Amino acid sequence: MEWTWAKTYAKTWPHHYIVKDGVDDQELFLQTVKHIRRHGRGGPFYNKKYIYFEEYGLVYWTIGAPIDETTVINRCPKENTYEYRLKKGKLP
Repeated sequence: MEWTWAKTYAKTWPHHYIVKDGVDDQELFLQTVKHIRRHGRGGPFYNKKYIYFEEYGLVYWTIGAPIDETTVINRCPKENTYEYRLKKGKLP
């Protein structure tokens, strides 16, 4: 599947995303959401908490809607995550 560049957040929180309605295999999308939720770990984004799954230097997350209502999966390099940037003093 092809990931979309989140141009609105390019300067502050660069990342890519996919939208459920835009993928060919919606069952695979659902399985990916479940995988992120099951194998990820909780982490902050300012005053919110999300579940993040990291693999091969990329971090994946959803916004926290129930699994069957989730419509977007996000990803970014580890160096662009809130936790990493907070530790390095590089928050926007």
